[in-house]
Amino acid sequence: MSIACVFPGQGSQYVGMARALAASSEAARATLAEADEALGEPLSTLIDQGPEDTLTLTENNQPAILTVSVAWLRELEARGAPAPVLVAGHSLGEYSALVAAGALGFADAVRLVRIRGRAMQGAAPPGEGTMAALRGLSPEQVRALCDAVDGVVELAAVNSPVQVVVAGQVSAVEALMAAAEAEGCRATRLKVSAPFHCSLLKPAADVLAGALATVPLQAPRVPVLPNVDATPTTDPARLRAALIAQVHQPVLWLDSVRRMVADGVARFVEVGPGRTLAGLIKKTDRKLDVVSVDRAGALDALLGGAP
Repeated sequence: MSIACVFPGQGSQYVGMARALAASSEAARATLAEADEALGEPLSTLIDQGPEDTLTLTENNQPAILTVSVAWLRELEARGAPAPVLVAGHSLGEYSALVAAGALGFADAVRLVRIRGRAMQGAAPPGEGTMAALRGLSPEQVRALCDAVDGVVELAAVNSPVQVVVAGQVSAVEALMAAAEAEGCRATRLKVSAPFHCSLLKPAADVLAGALATVPLQAPRVPVLPNVDATPTTDPARLRAALIAQVHQPVLWLDSVRRMVADGVARFVEVGPGRTLAGLIKKTDRKLDVVSVDRAGALDALLGGAP
């Protein structure tokens, strides 16, 4: 069976998200210790004990989610799980995917996403940017609404056939939400600290580009499917460029799922905290085989061959 491993992004964190795994897995404990050493601070304590408001900060939740995702990945590998034929991650999750494919060292990834988180948080002054999720309009309809609204509001993510996310200036996002609701769309403002994946984040992309220039990227063992173009690649130069571009360009998750299916993926394994990606994949096609490896029972079912 052809398997794709997919890795969650920001928002999937919760206090204690590695507790049960670390209690039973030497691989997970070693991963947490490696993250602590990479950052020179006890990230593992924050992951386990919180407080939640500190864990939720962008500069913290990005390395935290990456670390827990890699901890689950290493437990899968230690227990002989089938190797994936493709890997992909949603936004931040792309770093976990690169670690999984052997293109990026874990310690380097932890330090990079700390820089990424701080840069993304600082790119837009507090209170000036926001995001909203729209349900009931196509990406084309949302793009048309963005073009009709004054100010900066842009497509930030196409997550499923029924969910599109926009980002931009607060006034522009609010105007777009009103226009979308007038067309029968359900619009929900997201609890985020910055307008991710839009042109307002270009300064953060520039900061990340400087950091990435100092970090080696290897050719991955399996193709990685970047968010920005949903096209699998093993070219380190393309992967580096994609990491920079995804900061201020939309996440094409729906296209990514469809491409993986077209390339023969028969099962998606979500590796990391939560089950967000499983939900999005099922909204693309309820018949798709998806397993979320976020607790021991799910891991046992996967290794036992259960769907």
